Amino acid sequence: ALAAVSTSSLSVTPVGFESFSKMANDIAGQATAENYRAKLPCAPKNPTAYDDACSSKIISHYGLLLFRRPLSGAELDNRAGLARRITEQTNDFYAGLRYSLAMLLQLPDFLFRSEVAIAAGEGKGRTLDSHSRATLLSFLLWNTTPDLELLRAAQGGEMNTPVGLAKQVDRLMASPRLEAGMRAFFDDMLQLDTFDTVSKDSLLYPKWGSGMAESAREETLRTVTGLALRDNGDIRDLMTTRQTYLDRRLAVLYRVPFAFTGDWARYEFPKESGRSGILTQVSMLSMFSHPGRSSPTKRGVALAEILLCSPTPEPPNDVTFAEVNDANNPLKTLRQRLMAHAGNKVCAACHDRSDPLGLSLEAFDTIGGYRTTDNGEPIDASATIQGKSFTGAQGLGTYLHDNPRYPACVARRLHSYGRSNQKWTVDEFPDAYKAFQSSGFRLRALLSSMAMSESFYAATETYREVAMQ
Repeated sequence: ALAAVSTSSLSVTPVGFESFSKMANDIAGQATAENYRAKLPCAPKNPTAYDDACSSKIISHYGLLLFRRPLSGAELDNRAGLARRITEQTNDFYAGLRYSLAMLLQLPDFLFRSEVAIAAGEGKGRTLDSHSRATLLSFLLWNTTPDLELLRAAQGGEMNTPVGLAKQVDRLMASPRLEAGMRAFFDDMLQLDTFDTVSKDSLLYPKWGSGMAESAREETLRTVTGLALRDNGDIRDLMTTRQTYLDRRLAVLYRVPFAFTGDWARYEFPKESGRSGILTQVSMLSMFSHPGRSSPTKRGVALAEILLCSPTPEPPNDVTFAEVNDANNPLKTLRQRLMAHAGNKVCAACHDRSDPLGLSLEAFDTIGGYRTTDNGEPIDASATIQGKSFTGAQGLGTYLHDNPRYPACVARRLHSYGRSNQKWTVDEFPDAYKAFQSSGFRLRALLSSMAMSESFYAATETYREVAMQ
Protein backbone atom coordinates (compact mmCIF):
# COMPACT_ATOMS: atom_id res chain seq x y z
CA ALA A 1 0.00 0.00 0.00
CA LEU A 2 1.03 3.61 -0.41
CA ALA A 3 -0.05 6.19 2.18
CA ALA A 4 -2.71 4.91 4.57
CA VAL A 5 -4.46 8.22 4.82
CA SER A 6 -4.83 11.43 2.85
CA THR A 7 -6.86 14.59 2.92
CA SER A 8 -10.65 14.57 2.94
CA SER A 9 -10.82 15.46 -0.75
CA LEU A 10 -8.48 14.33 -3.49
CA SER A 11 -8.04 14.72 -7.20
CA VAL A 12 -6.03 12.81 -9.77
CA THR A 13 -4.19 14.68 -12.50
CA PRO A 14 -4.32 13.48 -16.13
CA VAL A 15 -0.66 12.42 -15.85
CA GLY A 16 -1.43 10.54 -12.65
CA PHE A 17 -4.36 8.76 -14.23
CA GLU A 18 -2.21 7.81 -17.21
CA SER A 19 0.29 6.24 -14.80
CA PHE A 20 -2.50 4.37 -13.01
CA SER A 21 -3.77 3.10 -16.35
CA LYS A 22 -0.37 1.82 -17.44
CA MET A 23 0.26 0.06 -14.12
CA ALA A 24 -3.23 -1.46 -14.18
CA ASN A 25 -2.70 -2.88 -17.66
CA ASP A 26 0.70 -4.28 -16.68
CA ILE A 27 -0.66 -5.93 -13.52
CA ALA A 28 -3.69 -7.39 -15.29
CA GLY A 29 -1.39 -8.67 -18.02
CA GLN A 30 0.75 -10.48 -15.47
CA ALA A 31 -2.30 -11.96 -13.69
CA THR A 32 -3.66 -13.42 -16.94
CA ALA A 33 -0.31 -14.46 -18.45
CA GLU A 34 -0.04 -18.11 -19.40
CA ASN A 35 2.43 -19.00 -16.64
CA TYR A 36 0.06 -17.58 -13.97
CA ARG A 37 -3.28 -18.92 -15.20
CA ALA A 38 -3.15 -21.99 -12.97
CA LYS A 39 -3.57 -19.64 -9.98
CA LEU A 40 -6.85 -18.21 -11.26
CA PRO A 41 -10.06 -19.49 -9.58
CA CYS A 42 -11.12 -21.38 -12.74
CA ALA A 43 -10.29 -22.07 -16.38
CA PRO A 44 -12.64 -21.53 -19.34
CA LYS A 45 -14.07 -24.52 -21.18
CA ASN A 46 -12.62 -23.06 -24.38
CA PRO A 47 -9.82 -20.42 -24.18
CA THR A 48 -10.92 -18.94 -27.51
CA ALA A 49 -14.53 -18.33 -26.45
CA TYR A 50 -16.29 -16.45 -23.69
CA ASP A 51 -17.20 -18.47 -20.58
CA ASP A 52 -19.73 -16.53 -18.52
CA ALA A 53 -19.53 -18.71 -15.40
CA CYS A 54 -15.74 -18.71 -15.20
CA SER A 55 -15.43 -15.02 -16.10
CA SER A 56 -17.91 -14.03 -13.39
CA LYS A 57 -16.14 -16.21 -10.83
CA ILE A 58 -12.73 -14.66 -11.53
CA ILE A 59 -14.04 -11.08 -11.64
CA SER A 60 -16.00 -11.60 -8.40
CA HIS A 61 -12.92 -13.06 -6.69
CA TYR A 62 -10.59 -10.20 -7.62
CA GLY A 63 -13.30 -7.59 -7.25
CA LEU A 64 -13.71 -8.61 -3.61
CA LEU A 65 -9.97 -8.31 -2.96
CA LEU A 66 -9.56 -5.03 -4.86
CA PHE A 67 -12.69 -3.20 -3.69
CA ARG A 68 -12.45 -4.74 -0.18
CA ARG A 69 -16.15 -5.64 -0.51
CA PRO A 70 -18.26 -7.80 -2.85
CA LEU A 71 -19.08 -6.34 -6.24
CA SER A 72 -22.67 -5.32 -6.70
CA GLY A 73 -24.74 -7.04 -9.37
CA ALA A 74 -24.45 -4.05 -11.68
CA GLU A 75 -20.66 -3.81 -11.17
CA LEU A 76 -20.21 -7.50 -11.96
CA ASP A 77 -22.44 -7.32 -15.05
CA ASN A 78 -20.55 -4.27 -16.31
CA ARG A 79 -17.10 -5.89 -15.99
CA ALA A 80 -18.31 -9.23 -17.34
CA GLY A 81 -19.88 -7.43 -20.30
CA LEU A 82 -16.55 -5.81 -21.12
CA ALA A 83 -14.79 -9.19 -20.91
CA ARG A 84 -17.41 -10.69 -23.27
CA ARG A 85 -17.02 -7.91 -25.88
CA ILE A 86 -13.21 -8.12 -25.93
CA THR A 87 -13.28 -11.94 -26.08
CA GLU A 88 -15.64 -11.87 -29.08
CA GLN A 89 -13.38 -9.36 -30.85
CA THR A 90 -10.13 -11.23 -30.18
CA ASN A 91 -11.25 -14.85 -29.83
CA ASP A 92 -9.18 -14.89 -26.64
CA PHE A 93 -10.88 -15.45 -23.27
CA TYR A 94 -7.84 -14.15 -21.36
CA ALA A 95 -7.62 -10.95 -23.40
CA GLY A 96 -11.18 -10.12 -22.38
CA LEU A 97 -10.39 -11.00 -18.76
CA ARG A 98 -7.27 -8.83 -18.83
CA TYR A 99 -9.19 -5.73 -19.90
CA SER A 100 -11.86 -6.35 -17.29
CA LEU A 101 -9.34 -6.73 -14.45
CA ALA A 102 -7.39 -3.69 -15.64
CA MET A 103 -10.60 -1.65 -15.45
CA LEU A 104 -11.15 -2.76 -11.83
CA LEU A 105 -7.68 -1.50 -10.95
CA GLN A 106 -8.47 1.97 -12.31
CA LEU A 107 -11.79 2.57 -10.57
CA PRO A 108 -12.16 4.87 -7.53
CA ASP A 109 -13.39 1.97 -5.38
CA PHE A 110 -9.89 0.47 -5.63
CA LEU A 111 -7.80 3.63 -5.70
CA PHE A 112 -9.61 5.27 -2.77
CA ARG A 113 -10.89 3.97 0.51
CA SER A 114 -14.52 4.83 1.17
CA GLU A 115 -15.85 3.94 4.60
CA VAL A 116 -19.57 3.31 5.06
CA ALA A 117 -21.42 4.22 8.28
CA ILE A 118 -24.45 2.34 9.56
CA ALA A 119 -26.68 2.67 12.62
CA ALA A 120 -25.00 1.14 15.68
CA GLY A 121 -28.27 0.51 17.48
CA GLU A 122 -30.91 2.39 19.41
CA GLY A 123 -29.29 5.48 20.91
CA LYS A 124 -25.76 4.30 20.04
CA GLY A 125 -25.05 6.62 17.12
CA ARG A 126 -23.35 5.33 13.99
CA THR A 127 -20.56 2.87 13.36
CA LEU A 128 -18.68 1.47 10.36
CA ASP A 129 -20.18 -1.41 8.45
CA SER A 130 -18.54 -4.83 8.49
CA HIS A 131 -16.37 -4.41 5.38
CA SER A 132 -15.24 -0.92 6.42
CA ARG A 133 -14.23 -2.35 9.79
CA ALA A 134 -12.23 -5.10 8.13
CA THR A 135 -10.43 -2.59 5.93
CA LEU A 136 -9.66 -0.19 8.79
CA LEU A 137 -8.38 -3.02 10.97
CA SER A 138 -6.16 -4.42 8.23
CA PHE A 139 -4.63 -1.04 7.40
CA LEU A 140 -4.02 -0.34 11.10
CA LEU A 141 -2.29 -3.64 11.85
CA TRP A 142 -0.85 -4.71 8.48
CA ASN A 143 -0.76 -1.48 6.43
CA THR A 144 -2.40 -3.26 3.53
CA THR A 145 -5.77 -4.40 2.24
CA PRO A 146 -7.71 -7.17 4.03
CA ASP A 147 -6.89 -10.74 3.11
CA LEU A 148 -9.53 -13.17 1.90
CA GLU A 149 -10.19 -14.62 5.37
CA LEU A 150 -10.84 -11.18 6.84
CA LEU A 151 -13.14 -10.25 3.95
CA ARG A 152 -15.09 -13.47 4.38
CA ALA A 153 -15.49 -12.72 8.08
CA ALA A 154 -16.82 -9.30 7.10
CA GLN A 155 -19.19 -10.83 4.57
CA GLY A 156 -20.58 -13.10 7.29
CA GLY A 157 -21.14 -10.17 9.63
CA GLU A 158 -18.56 -11.40 12.14
CA MET A 159 -16.75 -8.05 12.26
CA ASN A 160 -19.75 -6.48 13.98
CA THR A 161 -19.81 -9.05 16.79
CA PRO A 162 -17.39 -9.06 19.77
CA VAL A 163 -16.49 -12.74 19.29
CA GLY A 164 -15.93 -12.47 15.55
CA LEU A 165 -13.94 -9.25 15.87
CA ALA A 166 -11.75 -10.72 18.65
CA LYS A 167 -10.97 -13.76 16.50
CA GLN A 168 -9.74 -11.60 13.63
CA VAL A 169 -7.83 -9.18 15.86
CA ASP A 170 -5.98 -12.10 17.46
CA ARG A 171 -5.18 -13.59 14.05
CA LEU A 172 -3.84 -10.34 12.62
CA MET A 173 -1.87 -9.60 15.80
CA ALA A 174 -0.21 -13.04 15.65
CA SER A 175 0.86 -12.60 12.03
CA PRO A 176 4.42 -11.59 11.01
CA ARG A 177 2.73 -8.91 8.89
CA LEU A 178 2.10 -6.94 12.09
CA GLU A 179 5.70 -5.77 12.03
CA ALA A 180 5.29 -4.36 8.52
CA GLY A 181 2.21 -2.50 9.69
CA MET A 182 3.95 -1.00 12.70
CA ARG A 183 6.98 -0.03 10.65
CA ALA A 184 4.63 1.96 8.43
CA PHE A 185 2.99 3.60 11.44
CA PHE A 186 6.26 4.68 13.08
CA ASP A 187 7.68 5.70 9.71
CA ASP A 188 4.75 8.11 9.50
CA MET A 189 4.65 9.18 13.16
CA LEU A 190 8.39 9.90 13.41
CA GLN A 191 8.37 11.56 9.97
CA LEU A 192 11.01 9.14 8.71
CA ASP A 193 9.17 9.10 5.38
CA THR A 194 10.58 12.60 4.77
CA PHE A 195 14.19 11.40 5.01
CA ASP A 196 14.69 11.60 1.24
CA THR A 197 14.72 15.39 1.54
CA VAL A 198 17.57 15.46 4.11
CA SER A 199 20.87 16.79 2.80
CA LYS A 200 24.18 17.60 4.50
CA ASP A 201 27.26 19.65 3.61
CA SER A 202 29.61 16.95 2.28
CA LEU A 203 32.70 19.14 2.81
CA LEU A 204 31.95 19.66 6.50
CA TYR A 205 30.56 16.16 7.06
CA PRO A 206 32.24 13.68 4.69
CA LYS A 207 30.88 10.73 6.74
CA TRP A 208 27.42 11.58 5.39
CA GLY A 209 27.81 9.48 2.32
CA SER A 210 25.52 7.69 -0.07
CA GLY A 211 23.09 5.41 1.70
CA MET A 212 23.49 6.97 5.15
CA ALA A 213 19.88 8.23 5.24
CA GLU A 214 18.60 4.77 4.31
CA SER A 215 20.67 3.16 7.07
CA ALA A 216 19.61 5.73 9.65
CA ARG A 217 15.94 5.26 8.84
CA GLU A 218 16.30 1.49 9.08
CA GLU A 219 18.11 1.74 12.43
CA THR A 220 15.21 3.60 14.01
CA LEU A 221 12.55 1.28 12.58
CA ARG A 222 14.47 -1.78 13.77
CA THR A 223 14.86 -0.25 17.21
CA VAL A 224 11.18 0.59 17.53
CA THR A 225 9.85 -2.75 16.28
CA GLY A 226 12.48 -4.69 18.18
CA LEU A 227 11.64 -3.12 21.52
CA ALA A 228 7.91 -2.60 21.10
CA LEU A 229 6.95 -5.79 19.22
CA ARG A 230 9.55 -8.56 19.42
CA ASP A 231 10.57 -7.77 23.02
CA ASN A 232 7.09 -6.50 23.97
CA GLY A 233 8.79 -3.72 25.93
CA ASP A 234 7.54 -0.53 27.54
CA ILE A 235 7.06 2.02 24.74
CA ARG A 236 8.48 4.70 27.04
CA ASP A 237 11.85 2.93 26.97
CA LEU A 238 12.31 4.12 23.39
CA MET A 239 13.35 7.40 25.00
CA THR A 240 16.06 5.87 27.20
CA THR A 241 17.30 2.57 25.78
CA ARG A 242 20.92 2.36 24.67
CA GLN A 243 20.25 -0.70 22.54
CA THR A 244 20.12 -0.24 18.80
CA TYR A 245 20.90 -1.93 15.46
CA LEU A 246 23.92 -0.99 13.35
CA ASP A 247 25.29 -1.61 9.89
CA ARG A 248 28.77 -0.66 8.68
CA ARG A 249 27.82 2.88 7.63
CA LEU A 250 26.35 3.71 11.03
CA ALA A 251 29.22 2.08 12.88
CA VAL A 252 31.63 4.48 11.18
CA LEU A 253 29.54 7.51 12.15
CA TYR A 254 29.02 6.32 15.72
CA ARG A 255 32.75 5.43 15.96
CA VAL A 256 31.94 1.84 16.85
CA PRO A 257 34.08 -1.10 15.62
CA PHE A 258 31.93 -3.25 13.32
CA ALA A 259 33.15 -6.75 14.15
CA PHE A 260 29.95 -8.47 13.05
CA THR A 261 29.38 -11.01 10.29
CA GLY A 262 25.94 -9.92 9.07
CA ASP A 263 24.69 -6.72 7.46
CA TRP A 264 22.95 -5.66 10.68
CA ALA A 265 23.78 -6.36 14.31
CA ARG A 266 22.24 -5.52 17.64
CA TYR A 267 24.43 -3.21 19.70
CA GLU A 268 24.29 -1.48 23.07
CA PHE A 269 25.99 1.87 23.57
CA PRO A 270 27.94 2.29 26.81
CA LYS A 271 26.46 4.64 29.38
CA GLU A 272 29.26 7.18 28.87
CA SER A 273 28.28 7.53 25.19
CA GLY A 274 25.55 10.01 26.15
CA ARG A 275 23.12 8.20 23.84
CA SER A 276 19.47 7.91 24.84
CA GLY A 277 16.97 5.95 22.79
CA ILE A 278 15.78 7.10 19.39
CA LEU A 279 16.40 10.71 20.50
CA THR A 280 20.10 10.37 19.74
CA GLN A 281 19.94 8.19 16.68
CA VAL A 282 21.22 9.60 13.42
CA SER A 283 17.71 9.77 11.98
CA MET A 284 16.14 12.10 14.56
CA LEU A 285 19.24 14.25 14.96
CA SER A 286 19.94 14.73 11.25
CA MET A 287 16.35 15.19 10.03
CA PHE A 288 15.81 18.21 12.26
CA SER A 289 19.08 20.04 11.69
CA HIS A 290 20.51 22.30 9.01
CA PRO A 291 22.88 20.97 6.31
CA GLY A 292 25.90 22.54 7.99
CA ARG A 293 25.04 22.71 11.69
CA SER A 294 22.68 21.55 14.37
CA SER A 295 19.45 23.36 15.20
CA PRO A 296 18.13 23.27 18.78
CA THR A 297 14.96 25.02 17.64
CA LYS A 298 14.17 22.60 14.79
CA ARG A 299 14.92 19.64 17.03
CA GLY A 300 12.85 21.01 19.89
CA VAL A 301 9.88 21.90 17.69
CA ALA A 302 9.94 18.44 16.08
CA LEU A 303 10.19 16.54 19.36
CA ALA A 304 7.39 18.57 20.97
CA GLU A 305 5.08 17.92 18.03
CA ILE A 306 5.99 14.29 17.29
CA LEU A 307 6.36 12.92 20.82
CA LEU A 308 4.16 15.19 22.93
CA CYS A 309 1.50 16.19 20.36
CA SER A 310 2.31 19.81 21.18
CA PRO A 311 2.76 21.79 17.95
CA THR A 312 4.63 25.09 18.05
CA PRO A 313 3.05 28.14 16.36
CA GLU A 314 4.68 29.41 13.19
CA PRO A 315 7.09 32.36 13.76
CA PRO A 316 5.93 35.88 12.78
CA ASN A 317 6.64 36.84 9.18
CA ASP A 318 8.95 39.68 10.20
CA VAL A 319 11.12 37.66 12.60
CA THR A 320 14.84 37.51 11.74
CA PHE A 321 17.38 34.84 12.64
CA ALA A 322 20.38 36.93 11.59
CA GLU A 323 22.05 36.89 15.00
CA VAL A 324 21.65 33.13 15.23
CA ASN A 325 23.08 32.42 11.76
CA ASP A 326 25.88 35.03 11.85
CA ALA A 327 29.15 33.08 11.95
CA ASN A 328 31.03 36.27 12.91
CA ASN A 329 28.84 36.91 15.94
CA PRO A 330 31.01 37.49 19.04
CA LEU A 331 28.76 34.96 20.81
CA LYS A 332 30.61 31.76 19.96
CA THR A 333 28.19 28.92 20.66
CA LEU A 334 24.87 28.35 19.01
CA ARG A 335 23.30 28.23 22.45
CA GLN A 336 24.55 31.72 23.28
CA ARG A 337 23.29 33.16 19.98
CA LEU A 338 19.96 31.42 20.36
CA MET A 339 19.49 32.75 23.88
CA ALA A 340 20.12 36.27 22.62
CA HIS A 341 17.55 35.78 19.87
CA ALA A 342 14.99 34.30 22.26
CA GLY A 343 15.40 37.34 24.51
CA ASN A 344 13.05 39.12 22.11
CA LYS A 345 9.63 39.05 23.81
CA VAL A 346 7.92 38.25 20.50
CA CYS A 347 10.10 35.17 20.08
CA ALA A 348 10.42 34.07 23.69
CA ALA A 349 6.97 32.48 24.06
CA CYS A 350 7.69 29.82 21.44
CA HIS A 351 11.41 29.40 22.08
CA ASP A 352 10.85 28.83 25.79
CA ARG A 353 8.73 25.79 24.89
CA SER A 354 10.89 24.22 22.20
CA ASP A 355 14.50 25.25 22.71
CA PRO A 356 15.19 23.43 25.99
CA LEU A 357 14.37 20.12 24.29
CA GLY A 358 16.77 20.88 21.46
CA LEU A 359 19.52 22.44 23.58
CA SER A 360 19.82 19.26 25.63
CA LEU A 361 20.88 17.53 22.38
CA GLU A 362 23.66 20.00 21.51
CA ALA A 363 26.34 17.39 22.25
CA PHE A 364 25.40 15.91 18.86
CA ASP A 365 26.16 17.58 15.54
CA THR A 366 23.96 17.81 12.48
CA ILE A 367 24.61 14.20 11.39
CA GLY A 368 24.35 12.75 14.89
CA GLY A 369 28.03 12.55 15.73
CA TYR A 370 29.06 13.11 19.37
CA ARG A 371 30.99 16.26 20.23
CA THR A 372 32.06 18.19 23.33
CA THR A 373 32.66 21.66 21.88
CA ASP A 374 30.89 24.13 19.61
CA ASN A 375 33.09 26.61 17.78
CA GLY A 376 35.87 25.84 20.25
CA GLU A 377 33.72 26.46 23.32
CA PRO A 378 32.52 23.76 25.74
CA ILE A 379 28.92 22.70 25.09
CA ASP A 380 26.30 23.43 27.73
CA ALA A 381 23.54 20.82 27.34
CA SER A 382 21.52 21.82 30.41
CA ALA A 383 17.80 22.56 30.10
CA THR A 384 14.79 23.53 32.20
CA ILE A 385 11.20 22.83 31.16
CA GLN A 386 8.27 23.84 33.35
CA GLY A 387 10.45 23.89 36.42
CA LYS A 388 12.13 20.54 35.68
CA SER A 389 15.88 20.73 35.08
CA PHE A 390 18.06 18.10 33.42
CA THR A 391 21.26 17.84 31.42
CA GLY A 392 22.03 16.24 28.11
CA ALA A 393 20.25 13.65 26.00
CA GLN A 394 20.00 11.14 28.82
CA GLY A 395 18.33 13.74 31.00
CA LEU A 396 15.93 14.56 28.16
CA GLY A 397 15.23 10.86 27.64
CA THR A 398 14.29 10.44 31.30
CA TYR A 399 12.13 13.56 31.17
CA LEU A 400 10.18 12.25 28.18
CA HIS A 401 10.02 8.71 29.55
CA ASP A 402 8.33 10.01 32.71
CA ASN A 403 6.12 12.54 30.93
CA PRO A 404 2.54 11.16 30.71
CA ARG A 405 2.00 13.20 27.55
CA TYR A 406 4.40 10.99 25.59
CA PRO A 407 2.52 7.64 25.78
CA ALA A 408 -0.77 9.53 25.45
CA CYS A 409 0.54 11.10 22.24
CA VAL A 410 1.54 7.71 20.83
CA ALA A 411 -1.94 6.38 21.62
CA ARG A 412 -3.64 9.40 20.03
CA ARG A 413 -1.61 9.09 16.85
CA LEU A 414 -2.26 5.37 16.60
CA HIS A 415 -6.01 5.85 17.11
CA SER A 416 -6.04 8.50 14.38
CA TYR A 417 -3.80 6.51 12.02
CA GLY A 418 -5.52 5.83 8.75
CA ARG A 419 -8.36 8.23 9.52
CA SER A 420 -8.90 11.82 8.35
CA ASN A 421 -9.90 12.93 11.87
CA GLN A 422 -6.67 13.80 13.70
CA LYS A 423 -8.32 15.33 16.79
CA TRP A 424 -8.80 12.25 18.95
CA THR A 425 -7.83 12.47 22.62
CA VAL A 426 -7.35 9.56 25.04
CA ASP A 427 -10.60 10.59 26.73
CA GLU A 428 -12.42 9.35 23.62
CA PHE A 429 -11.09 5.79 23.99
CA PRO A 430 -10.67 5.49 27.80
CA ASP A 431 -10.95 1.70 28.05
CA ALA A 432 -8.27 1.09 25.43
CA TYR A 433 -5.95 3.64 27.02
CA LYS A 434 -6.51 2.17 30.48
CA ALA A 435 -5.51 -1.25 29.14
CA PHE A 436 -2.39 0.37 27.65
CA GLN A 437 -1.49 1.88 31.04
CA SER A 438 -2.21 -1.34 32.94
CA SER A 439 0.06 -3.31 30.61
CA GLY A 440 3.02 -1.09 31.43
CA PHE A 441 2.60 0.81 28.16
CA ARG A 442 3.04 -2.19 25.86
CA LEU A 443 2.26 -1.52 22.21
CA ARG A 444 0.66 -4.92 21.69
CA ALA A 445 -1.80 -4.25 24.52
CA LEU A 446 -2.69 -0.87 23.03
CA LEU A 447 -3.21 -2.30 19.55
CA SER A 448 -5.35 -5.17 20.75
CA SER A 449 -7.53 -3.11 23.10
CA MET A 450 -7.91 -0.33 20.54
CA ALA A 451 -8.87 -2.73 17.76
CA MET A 452 -11.53 -4.22 20.05
CA SER A 453 -12.87 -0.81 21.10
CA GLU A 454 -16.13 0.36 19.55
CA SER A 455 -14.84 3.94 19.60
CA PHE A 456 -12.23 2.97 17.01
CA TYR A 457 -15.01 2.17 14.52
CA ALA A 458 -17.27 5.07 15.46
CA ALA A 459 -18.69 7.41 12.80
CA THR A 460 -20.56 10.69 13.03
CA GLU A 461 -23.81 11.58 11.27
CA THR A 462 -21.86 13.53 8.66
CA TYR A 463 -19.07 10.97 8.47
CA ARG A 464 -17.40 10.48 5.15
CA GLU A 465 -13.78 9.58 4.73
CA VAL A 466 -11.78 8.90 1.60
CA ALA A 467 -8.21 7.71 2.00
CA MET A 468 -5.62 7.07 -0.69
CA GLN A 469 -4.25 3.55 -0.65
